[in-house]
Parts: sequence; structure tokens; C-alpha cells
Amino acid sequence: MMKKTFVAAALAAFVLTSCSEAKQETTAETENMAGHEGMAHNDSKAAPGKAVVDAPDYTSAAAPVKEQITAVVDSYLKLKDNLVASDASKAQADAKAVVAAAEKVDVAALDGEQKAFAEEKLGEVKQAASKIAAATAVDAQRAELELLSEATFALTKAFDATGQKLYYQHCPMANNNDGGYWISTVSEIRNPYFGDQMLKCGSTEEELN
Repeated sequence: MMKKTFVAAALAAFVLTSCSEAKQETTAETENMAGHEGMAHNDSKAAPGKAVVDAPDYTSAAAPVKEQITAVVDSYLKLKDNLVASDASKAQADAKAVVAAAEKVDVAALDGEQKAFAEEKLGEVKQAASKIAAATAVDAQRAELELLSEATFALTKAFDATGQKLYYQHCPMANNNDGGYWISTVSEIRNPYFGDQMLKCGSTEEELN
């Protein structure tokens, strides 16, 4: 009896200290995930002034460019939401919209370092979004989200191209435990890497006003 009690206590301790595997095959693993989802990840806030993504200050850029980058962010957010919902078909359509929005950003209106930075990040946005648009499986789409998220967030931060508060959030279990980031407009965690399998796994790492 004492042995069983010890094992149960050990399992409970493990549940409270780590994320579980994304795909569950045993009862113990399912219980582990349920315990993890009960943790207060969705209430976490980034430390004031904490910066995860380094970006230059190009807030002096012309308003049209900022508005064009905002359109990229808006399309990104729809894509992210459909990855949360595990809807590969809608994610494909959203990814095409991200590419289209990125192609409309008028980098010719920028000078020097601003232009070079925008071209680099927009190239990454189009690269990742194009792969998502070409993929029919949601797992393959999610594999490209890290690059897309980092590039989109860096652009938004550098050009101050958002009229809403953004949260840069992180799941340590994504990408085979290498971790993965995404952008959200709400502090509550809704994980696009696992959807319902680990909906609340993650934490806010940076906030952008």
C-alpha cells in the first residue's frame, strides 16, 4: 500500500513540473497532460521590459509601410488561430494571405538599413508561409510556424506596426522539445503547436504595446 502511495505521489510531482508529450498513448500520459493543463500558464506575464526578439528601432518609417506590415500581422493571426483549431485547410488559405500581404509591403519606400532589414524578415515570412500554404497536414504546417512567428514579430516590433497589444508566447514542447514561439492578441495561452492536445501549454515571454 505504501509503495502505491509513493508511486502516485511521484507521478503527481512530475505532472506539476513538466509538460507532457503531445500525443498520448497510455492512461498515465493522459493524466500527466491533464495535470499540466491545470497549471496557471495562461495567467503568466512576461517580466516588465523583457525582450526575447532583438529588433532595431525603425519607428520613424513612413506610415504606409507600417500599415502594410500590420496587414501581414493580421493575416498571421488568422493563420495562428486556425493552427490552434487544427484546421489545415483554413491554415493553407491564411498562409496564402500572409504571402500576399508580405508581397505588398513597399520596401522601396525604405532606405538603407531599414530596407535591408525589411527585405530579410519579409523573405523569411514568405518562405515559411509558402511552405505552410503548400502543406496539407497540420503537423507540417506547424513545423514552419517558428520562423514565421519570429520574423513577423521582429518586423512588427522594429516598425511599431500594430495598433493592439501583442503577446509573444512560447511552448517548450514544440518542435521536438526545441520549443516554439507564436504571437497572440490575448494573454491567455492557446497553443497553435498542439491545439486541443495541449491547449494551455506555454507562457508569455514578451509583450508589445
